[in-house]
Amino acid sequence: MCLGYEPASPAKIVILIPHLYEKGAELNHTTEVMTPSVASVPFIEMKDVSFAYEGSRPILKNISFSIEHGHFTAIMGGSGSGKTTLLRLITGQITAQSGQVLINGRDIARFSHEELYRHRRNMGVLFQFGALFTDFSVFDNVAFPMREHTDLPESMIRDLVIMKLNAVGLRGVEKLMPAELSGGMSRRVALARTIALDPALLLYDEPFTGLDPISLGVIASLVSKVNHALQSTSVMVTHDIQQSLHIADQVVFLAHGDIIFSGSPDEMYQLDSPWINQFIHGQVDGPVAFRYPASTTLQQDLDIA
Repeated sequence: MCLGYEPASPAKIVILIPHLYEKGAELNHTTEVMTPSVASVPFIEMKDVSFAYEGSRPILKNISFSIEHGHFTAIMGGSGSGKTTLLRLITGQITAQSGQVLINGRDIARFSHEELYRHRRNMGVLFQFGALFTDFSVFDNVAFPMREHTDLPESMIRDLVIMKLNAVGLRGVEKLMPAELSGGMSRRVALARTIALDPALLLYDEPFTGLDPISLGVIASLVSKVNHALQSTSVMVTHDIQQSLHIADQVVFLAHGDIIFSGSPDEMYQLDSPWINQFIHGQVDGPVAFRYPASTTLQQDLDIA
């Protein structure tokens, strides 16, 4: 079933139409946009990847893991552990200083400009706080990717926008402006925009941040349903434990630029790791120390003999 349609409806139309009308595309390539078969290589593979921002400590140190087609992977770890850097490597915003970032078996660092554009055209990103265009209505926000990347007629864009909003439970808010939406509604509109072109790769950057428990539960449910409906490969950077481990097929846990764990949520719970135990249970002290390692003692700073 494709998002926006009832089970008895011709579901494939939402998958086919945006791709068939891609700007510059030929209309006879319908087979390329059908649901892909299971690939022989991972969708995303990191091979001994290292990265450091200029003048800073290493962010990632020789990390290796893979994400299979159609899987949902949660990237976890403390602040500054390299989670968002991984997303930027996957999108091609930055390149690894050593190692390889492989997309469907090909090194993204070797993509031509056109290949990188096609790769990005085939992904959807849900930003941390939605990142809606504040001067656009809800309708125009969701329609933006369709107008930017396809030659769809406006009448068809209208129908697709309504279906995308219906899929996230917000049909009827098309004319509202972002300032008129609650935080949870804004995140749902942003999700509708993220799936506007039925992307094969979905990236989520802290999708649950700042949401009340009800809105968090709604977004978590929608994210899970989107992944299954579109059969997309999904990567989510998150600090959330409860919801994320119910959604994810795979967890990659980062600490100090290294991968502490990569496996299923069940395997993660069973692992006896001080890093992971502190993270899951919110312990005050542990491998991530409560106190900064100052070079002097408190007595020295206060001139106490």
